[in-house]
Amino acid sequence: MGSFQKFAGSPVFGDENTGTVFDAYVKMTPEGRYRMDFSWRPKAALAVTFSNDGIHWEEPAVTLECNPASGWEQLVNRHCVMPDPSGDGWLMWYTGQLWDGDHGKSWIGIARSDDGIHFERFLKDPILVPEADFEKESVMNPFVMFENGKYRMWYAAGETYEPNVICYAESDDGIRWTKYEGNPIFEANPEKEYEQERIGACDVLKEDDGGYLMFYIGYRDINTACVCAARSKDGITGWQRVPENPLVTPTPDTWDADSCYKPTAVRADDGSYRLWYNGRRGGAEFIGYAEGRIAPRK
Repeated sequence: MGSFQKFAGSPVFGDENTGTVFDAYVKMTPEGRYRMDFSWRPKAALAVTFSNDGIHWEEPAVTLECNPASGWEQLVNRHCVMPDPSGDGWLMWYTGQLWDGDHGKSWIGIARSDDGIHFERFLKDPILVPEADFEKESVMNPFVMFENGKYRMWYAAGETYEPNVICYAESDDGIRWTKYEGNPIFEANPEKEYEQERIGACDVLKEDDGGYLMFYIGYRDINTACVCAARSKDGITGWQRVPENPLVTPTPDTWDADSCYKPTAVRADDGSYRLWYNGRRGGAEFIGYAEGRIAPRK
């Protein structure tokens, strides 16, 4: 059982009418509202919804549709969005995928918007591609932070059905990226039952002590996942798993009985964490909510 408390009313977003919604990315807007960007499988698109309390969400709007003619965007999913640091508009980094039966490939692209709703591709080609052996055929799930004049990206890499490791890259403009020579920066620990198979997609928060807290997916096996967290002083090296792991785990005979995936979190004023994740039972995935605390770094 996970250390975070699940909201009894979960899922908080998604139902039979929306169909599968997954890989949420929740952050606060400049106006103080919750913004959830998510992947919308029936629409083959990326979309956004807003909330005043993080529980009740508005009617969603599509932000970017797939572009099969591109040669690398049969599907689009697993993205992050942020206000342009220049103060002009919004930026999006997203995953484009091609599938041939059970075999897939993934790349990362970039798009831009004036209003934060209607995005257009900034470039027609991907800005990050798999190159190293451990990246296999896929780079995906970008999480981007702008800090000290640089764009910092944490991304997952490996297989396409579910990735294997977490990597890091930096950029001066958000377009041309330099991958960290020490990649991957975080790998599964076979001694931890909850992540013995592999790890995946992350969400990174800056802590009060200047360090970084990363929420990530731990896979017990390829079809069973939970939400975990780890810390690093510089966001790149020396990651230490928190003792509260796992944070969110599947609950038998419920809507998230098979897996709890892709965490995204916001720190509340009282120091606790508000966390959203996509839960799966069979082929249906919706967005759930949980709350909890992680002890400060010692």
